[in-house]
Amino acid sequence: MEVVFLLWAQIRIAAGRDRIRMTVPAGATVSSAVDRLYAEHPSLERFRTTVRVAVGNEYATPDRILEPDEEISLIPPVQGG
Repeated sequence: MEVVFLLWAQIRIAAGRDRIRMTVPAGATVSSAVDRLYAEHPSLERFRTTVRVAVGNEYATPDRILEPDEEISLIPPVQGG
């Protein structure tokens, strides 16, 4: 099945694009899909420990099962004032 990773801020800059479409096995979890993304795009690995992951409009736990065509956002830390 296919899922789409939406990339934000410095992750988008590092990837050179705002989204990555990937094929993952049916029944894949957020964790396994993110692991696959980093394996296929090693330049993004440096963000692994600081990003929050959301599926659709909600933050997701690593064990959440994905559905076809879901959007997975990798959200880096933000600063503001």
